[in-house]
Amino acid sequence: MLSKDKLDRINVLSKKSKEEGLTTEEKAEQKKLREEYLKNVRSSFKNQLSTVTVLDPEGKDVTPQKLRDYQDRNKKH
Repeated sequence: MLSKDKLDRINVLSKKSKEEGLTTEEKAEQKKLREEYLKNVRSSFKNQLSTVTVLDPEGKDVTPQKLRDYQDRNKKH
């Protein structure tokens, strides 16, 4: 999870970018923070996928094979 300070900084830089523009240093900082944020989001999403089971209306497991394969590869022993 990204710290609240970093999330706040992302928002400050975004607002400043829209209102008055960013310096070269601020653009670099914004890019770095965004990359860190996206890395965190992707990691969280992958963790959620590792526990998903898709059921049809009758309760049958219809989890796509590609997802099952991913889950099998990433099982925690």
